[in-house]
Amino acid sequence: MYMKLIFINTKCQIFFTVMTNVKTLDIILFETNLFINYLEEKNMSQTNTNSSSKFRDFMRRKNIVISTQRYFIDALSHMAMGLFASLLIGTILNSIGIKFHISFFSETLFPLAKAMTGPAIAVAIAMGLQAPPLVVFSTCLVGALGDQLGGPIGAFVSVIFATEFGKMVSRETKVDIIVTPGVTILVGTLIAVVIGPILSKFMVEFGNIIMQATTLKPILMGAIVSALVGIALTLPISSAAICMMLGLSGLAGGAATVGCCAQMVGFAVMSYRENKLGGLVAQGIGTSMIQIPNIIKNWKIWIPPTLTSIILGPISTTVFKMTNIPLGSGMGTCGLVGQFGTFTSMLADGRAYSEIMVAVIILHIVAPAILTLIFGNILRKIGWIKEGDLKLDL
Repeated sequence: MYMKLIFINTKCQIFFTVMTNVKTLDIILFETNLFINYLEEKNMSQTNTNSSSKFRDFMRRKNIVISTQRYFIDALSHMAMGLFASLLIGTILNSIGIKFHISFFSETLFPLAKAMTGPAIAVAIAMGLQAPPLVVFSTCLVGALGDQLGGPIGAFVSVIFATEFGKMVSRETKVDIIVTPGVTILVGTLIAVVIGPILSKFMVEFGNIIMQATTLKPILMGAIVSALVGIALTLPISSAAICMMLGLSGLAGGAATVGCCAQMVGFAVMSYRENKLGGLVAQGIGTSMIQIPNIIKNWKIWIPPTLTSIILGPISTTVFKMTNIPLGSGMGTCGLVGQFGTFTSMLADGRAYSEIMVAVIILHIVAPAILTLIFGNILRKIGWIKEGDLKLDL
């Protein structure tokens, strides 16, 4: 009996000892697993950090900077230069050719300038993004297709993608002469095909807004059309294409022209203290689009010319009853195309030459200059516009 109790007691001790060891083993295993997981997470974190660091180094080495400054200021500034060096200078020469019967200007240079707008924009943007020469040259085809499918903004977006992808692969292979232009062109043209229809739809929708405004009473219609087309002229979209697409003529065409003049003449005069004669000419008979980088920095500089267009639009439709043809409606003072179109339209309506001249001088030049200058000085005094906000790199 005594021996049985000793045996039973011994078994119990063994059992409790084993159970205790099992619990201890479980704790050890649990803590070991935690330590292993910690090491794995730390290693993964280090791996991700290293990968992220390598990617940043690669982007830095390729001079690819994803920022507002690079895409919406540097690229847009260069795009405006490309636009001025092709379509806008061609338009100016065309106006001179028509006025003085120089067929070489109007029949040879102008069609060529229109056809080369996309490639000119592409080369300008690629240079603004500091692309290698082979990438720059390869964007010409991309710009041509982007402009064809989506206008200047179509070329802008597709060329940015093409340039950055081209920079990524540039000088990375032994067959760079094939890979770099191949990647640049394929990426850019695919983007152009994808966004082209979307941008075209946007143009149609924006045009419909303007068309609906023309059905309203002249006062409201004048303000809406003048403001919207003027804004379109300054944005990297084609106000001329909108007006041509809609066949915007008559009173609506006249109001559109006044709105464009308010932007161009307004910015030219308001920024004279910063840009002097060069800026006056570039914006006054060129395009106000070159102010887009400054508008992105400080949108308040857009208020004076836009207010001016809202005020002068109704005066155009009710007091002076100005009209225009579709080709001139969205051009403003660019190459004086808007003014030639106004004379063509209003003379056809039986208006006197002197009457048209007075209306053009007042609503296309003098009133936009005076009103925008007044509004601009008010905003300068209250601190909304500061010295240098309108400065252009010409």
